[in-house]
Amino acid sequence: MFQFSSLKLPIIQAPMAGGVNTPRLASAVSNAGGIGSFGFSYSKPDKINKDLIETKALTNGAINANFFVFSDVELPSKELQSAALEAVRSLPIDGDFNVSIPQEPFFPDIETQLDPIWEHCPEILTFHFGIPKKSIIERALSLGISVGITATSVKEALEIERVGASFIIAQGVEAGGHRGTFNPEGKDDNLSLAELVNKLVNVTSIPIVAAGAIMTGANIVAALKIGATAVQMGTAFLCCEESGTSESHKEFLLNKKNRKTLFTESFSGRRAQGIENEFIKLMEGKSILPFPIQNTLTNSIRKLAIGINDGEYQSLWAGQAYDKIRSLPANELMIKLEEEIKKFQ
Repeated sequence: MFQFSSLKLPIIQAPMAGGVNTPRLASAVSNAGGIGSFGFSYSKPDKINKDLIETKALTNGAINANFFVFSDVELPSKELQSAALEAVRSLPIDGDFNVSIPQEPFFPDIETQLDPIWEHCPEILTFHFGIPKKSIIERALSLGISVGITATSVKEALEIERVGASFIIAQGVEAGGHRGTFNPEGKDDNLSLAELVNKLVNVTSIPIVAAGAIMTGANIVAALKIGATAVQMGTAFLCCEESGTSESHKEFLLNKKNRKTLFTESFSGRRAQGIENEFIKLMEGKSILPFPIQNTLTNSIRKLAIGINDGEYQSLWAGQAYDKIRSLPANELMIKLEEEIKKFQ
């Protein structure tokens, strides 16, 4: 069974969906002594299988496979559907895109998604948006796979420990991307990372992985000093050359640091943090569909925006400290982080 003490560096490269995680990125992080990850939230089994095979060929290090725990969802009224459809159709992007109301199934079957996991047995299996079925956790542990689950509150963390998970991913409000709260409506306590970790160390006994605005070795040391066993870093790796981050997303991260981050439900139907752009501003107050139906509804315009290099209509997920991002190969970033950890310990 995986142990954090086996790592050279207490760093998990965060799982991020949408093609950001690649075998090259995950393996580079693992080869440098951390944990490389994949966000397999919407992925089909053949894609999951392919990524795991490619990554295992590039590294003997630890790999983390992450999945969403989707809640049952139904389409709202015809009126709301029409309003949400028109809101997206009316966006003034250059180029044509087709958009229509998504049909069932609205999300992948997690049991089917996990088939490649049971075959390849990555060292770590993690979940976002809640706790998977007990049988999934038990099967993972029986195969020697450590299980981690995201928590945004003390209540969620206690539930995670109760079901037998190996560790808790404590997600502070500073973190980029989707909030991992168990509440399908996306509401949570908005605790900062320091507040959350300080609360959890007093009530839980399993390891805590700190996530949210961790960009430097100094940030890592600060998290470890308040009781975290390791950290999870996502935004910090977005501009690595091995990442699948779009060039226009990288452009915003590196050259538009005056833009603030904010939370929006407009891209996916669920609360997520990213860099403010025209899409978010124009969709404010407009009708949106429930998660993940809204995510499918906006997929075509986001793909068009990537294709034409228009960051104004993409989901530019990023944490609150994205201004500290560095454009380096993953191995060099890991070396830099190791040097900074030694400096601030």
